[in-house]
Order: sequence, then C-alpha cells, then structure tokens
Amino acid sequence: MKKHILWHVIAGLAIVAGFSAVVMLLWNFAVPSIFGLTAINFWQALVLLALARILFGRFGRRMALAGHGRHGGFGKNPIREKWMKMTPEERKEFMKKRHFGHGFGGCNFGDELFNDESKEENPRG
Repeated sequence: MKKHILWHVIAGLAIVAGFSAVVMLLWNFAVPSIFGLTAINFWQALVLLALARILFGRFGRRMALAGHGRHGGFGKNPIREKWMKMTPEERKEFMKKRHFGHGFGGCNFGDELFNDESKEENPRG
C-alpha cells in the first residue's frame, strides 16, 4: 500500500514537472518574440501553472471525474430532464415552439428525433 502511494506521488510530481517544462519551453519560444517579454525559467513556469490553476480552476482528467465531463455536464440540465420526461407529442410541440430548423439550409434540425410523420407535416424536410 505504501509503495502504491509513493508511486502516485512520484508520478504526480513527474507530471507537474513535465507540464512546467512544456510551459517554459512554449513561453520561451513564443512570448519573447511576440510580446517582447523576457524568457522564464522552470520555477517561474511552475508558478505560472499554479496561478493558472487558481484563476481558472481544475484541468485535465479530474474534470470528468468531478462531473464536468461527458457524464453529466456542469450539473443537472433542467431542459434535458424536461425533455426526457416528455412524450413524443410533447417533444414535437416543444420543437415547434422553439422554431428549430430555421437557418439550417432548408432542413429541419431535430427531425431525426421523430418518426416519419414529422417529415410529412413539414414540406421543407
């Protein structure tokens, strides 16, 4: 168990060091020539990464694990929940009210969600 934890700590430090090195290299390649700023060293790149994390939040895989990825978005989606509870007739009415399909080259966006009846009702589809 201790070896497992130690391995994770070492791997985490290696990942942070790798990201810091990439930030340093990219900064030193682009920023001085574009903006006329000075080059940075490894430790300044590490501080820049920490500052970005504080200002912009979490990065990477942890976002998906925290519920911000493909498993639910940024919390509950009330429109999706409402859609899932609707009958097919209610969904058609919802689509008509929202005027989906306008500006998509003459095809009705969302028609594939319904059966063939929706194509018969709308001559453009």
